[in-house]
Amino acid sequence: MTHSHSHDHEHDHHHEHPHSHSSGGEIPFEEKMLKILDHWIRHNRDHAATYNDWAERAKQSRMDGVAELLESAADMNFAMNEKFEKAKALIAAEK
Repeated sequence: MTHSHSHDHEHDHHHEHPHSHSSGGEIPFEEKMLKILDHWIRHNRDHAATYNDWAERAKQSRMDGVAELLESAADMNFAMNEKFEKAKALIAAEK
């Protein structure tokens, strides 16, 4: 599924229903988890880039406080991605 946000780019979002492999079985939960974590990482990276872009625009409009808050929001996305990367590493370690 694809949907648009007001920030002028689109994201593909996963939907929750079973998919089959060519072998006829359902995708293992670990694989689903890795896919959604990768999706969230890309999604957060996209949003962080948008926040930083708007922070730069805010600076150009002499809205330094707004710019600082938007940059902080971008940093929060990167912090979440660190958690998602650690989750991926835990999954890999358990295999």
